[in-house]
Amino acid sequence: MKRKLVIGDIHGGFKALIQVLDRAQVKSDDQLIFLGDYVDGWSESSQIIAFLIELSKKQDCIFIKGNHDAWCEDWLSFRETPEVWLNNGGRKTIESYDAYSEIEIQQHLEFFQHMKNYDVDDQNRLFIHAGYSSMHGPEREVYSSNYRWDRTLWETAVCMDKKLSKNSELYPKRLLLYNEIFIGHTPTIDLGSKEPLHKANVWNLDTGAAYTGSLSIMDADTKEFWQSDPLPALYPDETGRNG
Repeated sequence: MKRKLVIGDIHGGFKALIQVLDRAQVKSDDQLIFLGDYVDGWSESSQIIAFLIELSKKQDCIFIKGNHDAWCEDWLSFRETPEVWLNNGGRKTIESYDAYSEIEIQQHLEFFQHMKNYDVDDQNRLFIHAGYSSMHGPEREVYSSNYRWDRTLWETAVCMDKKLSKNSELYPKRLLLYNEIFIGHTPTIDLGSKEPLHKANVWNLDTGAAYTGSLSIMDADTKEFWQSDPLPALYPDETGRNG
């Protein structure tokens, strides 16, 4: 049966991506939804993009754009190098493109440009990198940057009383818009978890692959998930975004 598999933040960890696709035994008829932040952190950012471009030719894939992807897109477009990006993995991403021709860089740029801000499936499940602040949903968001930067959605879900019913007037209206919400962006290791976290109706799949954690992939229907080895074990000579 066709599965809908959701992949958290990769951050340049190509070896981890290959591991989780293998461990989940991904088949050609599975749909893959990537929640963004493909680049910045470990040393194989450009290799990930090249792989995903080819993967998308034979697999049903949805690519959500993360904040790091927006930074990389600006660099590919205009060679912009803001210090905040360079200090958060951007330098390694630039280095990973050293051997690329202008034609190849243009192909990668077009890939970034076609990424989605979010996706809603036929079961009214939202897939977005970070979140949204509007109580009317992401389509009414005033600042599109919230798709890639907002943390208040996750913070709201984390702080909610577990006993609060969806029928309560106090249940956050923006969470009621969707049956489930799948996000990345904020590492679950910040809350002491190395695995995906479920708060209210929000699933967070950023399990800290940019730092000391692993990359995660989850079946959106069954909630079964698979993880790579911790990224420092896959890249023992590197520091990810820790250094």
